[in-house]
Amino acid sequence: MKEGIHPDYYQATVTCNCGNTFVTGSTKKAIHVEICSKCHPFYTGQQKSSRADGRIDKFNRKYGMNQ
Repeated sequence: MKEGIHPDYYQATVTCNCGNTFVTGSTKKAIHVEICSKCHPFYTGQQKSSRADGRIDKFNRKYGMNQ
């Protein structure tokens, strides 16, 4: 490898808006994120399926599947 062309690699502390912190490798020393796996609805199981339910109902009304 050539010397002097690669960026410095740090043990970066990632901080989320929810207060969760963890350490990862990065070229930055600190990273601030808005959402992480501790507060994201997909990973916490708190996701809402109301949009999908509305689409299913609309499909059933349109094609008469509820009869």
